[in-house]
Amino acid sequence: MFAVWSLTYLFANICGSVVIAVLGYAGSDVVPTWVLALSALTLWGPYIGVLLWVSKRNGSGSFVQDFAIRFQATDLWGIPLGLASQLLLVVLVTLPFQWLFPSLFNKEAVEKRANDLFDAAQGGWIVLLIVVVVICAPLVEEIVYRGFIQHNLAVAYGARISLLLASFWFAAVHLQLAEFPGLFAFALVLGLCFSRTKRLGLSIVTHVSFNATALTVMALTR
Repeated sequence: MFAVWSLTYLFANICGSVVIAVLGYAGSDVVPTWVLALSALTLWGPYIGVLLWVSKRNGSGSFVQDFAIRFQATDLWGIPLGLASQLLLVVLVTLPFQWLFPSLFNKEAVEKRANDLFDAAQGGWIVLLIVVVVICAPLVEEIVYRGFIQHNLAVAYGARISLLLASFWFAAVHLQLAEFPGLFAFALVLGLCFSRTKRLGLSIVTHVSFNATALTVMALTR
């Protein structure tokens, strides 16, 4: 599993970097939203392709069934859960790090990537940003980190270890030290949603709500 993820991650990031470089935005502080969306597709496409292959080779051949992509009406509880995670959980978890290491975990550092994404979206491009951040990212990331990684870790190491490892994995792969505490805490919430329900519906809705809340707050505070 680790080898599959690592090779896919390496290939996807190379593709994304090539796309940004070819378009002339390598090293640029501000990258247009459409370029970010295109690079996201090159990142997520290989993951979905590999998981389709995994499903056909080692699973039932049904992508939806093998990665537990099912929804129920009770998954709507993910809306307030994502809202609370964004507005309360992340803030409370990050606060001690801001006190202890103010230069590394200050508010500007924690929010920098989100602010850069929002500031780059001008006019109608905000719609594309919403599609990428609020819809596509939660769906793909839940399939990869909960449906694939956490599920397989649970088979090998049990529910508790898989929850911790998958959550750490999810937070670390974002490569932002300032965001790590909050993302790790939120990943634990997503992992618990998955482990309790045995499907991705609740974690996807929670993740969508979490990202949507972040964009809404940025829009209202501009």
